Amino acid sequence: MDLLLSAIVAGAAFFIGGKLLPGVEIRSFLQAILAAVVVAFLDITLGTVLKIVTLGILSLGIFTWLLNAILIQVADWFLPGIRVKNFWWALALAAVVSISSGILSSLI
Repeated sequence: MDLLLSAIVAGAAFFIGGKLLPGVEIRSFLQAILAAVVVAFLDITLGTVLKIVTLGILSLGIFTWLLNAILIQVADWFLPGIRVKNFWWALALAAVVSISSGILSSLI
């Protein structure tokens, strides 16, 4: 149940980011949930490897934000229902998703 709730919260955060940022297009709430699941899967697989490789940079915290933007762009490549214009919009989406998912999680 917690996993489903986390996916819905992350999907809502992606949907909010898609509505707030003009450089990001997310077609539906279902696509937002799918994008959240794909980014979470990429974070577990590819993100873990990249975090291990760059262990020294991780202490800054900025690398995690950049890594999330990269993973969003990879998800954009895989998913037809999400479009991110460039890396800067992916970086902005990563920030909006992080902030809005934190707010939504605290409300639940």
